[in-house]
Amino acid sequence: MKTILNIIWLVLSGFWLFLGYLLAGVILCITIIGIPFGIAAFRIGVYALWPFGYTTVEKRDAGAPSCVGNVLWLILAGWWLALAHIVTGVLQCITIIGIPLGLANFKLIPISLMPLGRDIVRTDEAFAATSRW
Repeated sequence: MKTILNIIWLVLSGFWLFLGYLLAGVILCITIIGIPFGIAAFRIGVYALWPFGYTTVEKRDAGAPSCVGNVLWLILAGWWLALAHIVTGVLQCITIIGIPLGLANFKLIPISLMPLGRDIVRTDEAFAATSRW
């Protein structure tokens, strides 16, 4: 089922969201200071390309730099990417078939707003990733 949903997702919105994250990553990588943000955009872009079967977990050792980075990310790119997820999620929820895709878009909003200090893992590995010492 995950594969079917991922293929439908890819065709209807995943590819376009991936291009949005790719554009944000390229723009952010122009400066040396923006490279960590660009890498985060590329990482989330791959997640936005194929989201079913993956989830995000919080890194326990992220620290204060990721908090400061998330504030900068929110100002530079987070609002626009989250807005893209909201718009595509609402449009996909109009149809019954699109409801799971719209919910997946809403699932991507928190990581599009604050991506630093989070890991993208397979759904079956999520518990193991959070219970590490």
